[in-house]
Amino acid sequence: MEIQEISFENADFAREVFGPGNAYLDTVATMTGVRVESRGNALSIFGEDPLMVGLVCRYFAQIYDLVRGGHQLFERDIEQSLRIMLRDPSTPLKSYYQEALFAVSSRKSVSPKTVTQREYLHAMRELDLTLGIGPAGTGKTYLAVAVGVSLFLQKKVKRLILTRPAVEAGEKLGFLPGDLAEKINPYLRPLYDALHDMLDYAKVQEMIGTGAIEIAPLAFMRGRTLNNAFVILDEAQNTSPEQMKMFLTRLGYGSRAVVTGDITQIDLPGHIGSGLVQAMDVLKDVQGIAMVHFTEADVIRHPLVGRIVRAYDRHRQTMQATQTREGDASGQAGRGKGRRVTPVREG
Repeated sequence: MEIQEISFENADFAREVFGPGNAYLDTVATMTGVRVESRGNALSIFGEDPLMVGLVCRYFAQIYDLVRGGHQLFERDIEQSLRIMLRDPSTPLKSYYQEALFAVSSRKSVSPKTVTQREYLHAMRELDLTLGIGPAGTGKTYLAVAVGVSLFLQKKVKRLILTRPAVEAGEKLGFLPGDLAEKINPYLRPLYDALHDMLDYAKVQEMIGTGAIEIAPLAFMRGRTLNNAFVILDEAQNTSPEQMKMFLTRLGYGSRAVVTGDITQIDLPGHIGSGLVQAMDVLKDVQGIAMVHFTEADVIRHPLVGRIVRAYDRHRQTMQATQTREGDASGQAGRGKGRRVTPVREG
């Protein structure tokens, strides 16, 4: 049994590290398999694996340093930051939580919360085409909008174009009253939400009015060449292969594109293949394109969202395994049909 201890100078900061009712200590213990006990301002860490005990000790030292520097801790911070260190024990957490990626605008700064987010942000800033693929809540759309707004405000692009296919997610919306903008608004709402979180409402409306920001359904991209623009295709799992090819061939000089989607949430009719799924295969070896794959470990919404995603993944895997077994059993039964067995008689 390996035992290590760590003590903290400031009692108030130590209580923040421990969490309400030592909740953060329990979270760390559950995720790592070690036992963590508090005694005043000190922690004792017990475990069979010396490397894991040492990692947890270093983890709490870094978390205390963050709190001492003014960072406010939440439960999701504990889960996310610990996952980062479990994936790469040498990671300095301060670079993730105190070194903002950039000031998107006067009201918003953005920094990566997971290793995958860091890779995604780097790709969007360095390459002309990035595909962000993974479950809801991983920041794919939000971070893409943040990079687009930042590049626009820095005058590195002249336009910000946000688009998505107008495909209903399971229910029929029917006839929508109003003009064109009012009809397509429900489909584009998540993009507006991300914009309004980074820029005040009046600024967004002004930029839309001058054409600096364009938010439109994917069908409106056909026949255009998009120069000097940062273009985001959201919900790309709901594009057909033809739509995806059409979008990818719209890029002009000085433009960058980001394609985001979750291939587990395809709302297309069964006979239509997903353009995103096809693009992942077609573009996998093309130079100058990044494909960043998020997992449930990158979910940064309420911690419950990550658990929901994992539950659905387990259910899907169970269903697939059941269907495979049933198919094998059916095949064996089919091979047995029509077979004549000749009895062997003695003598």
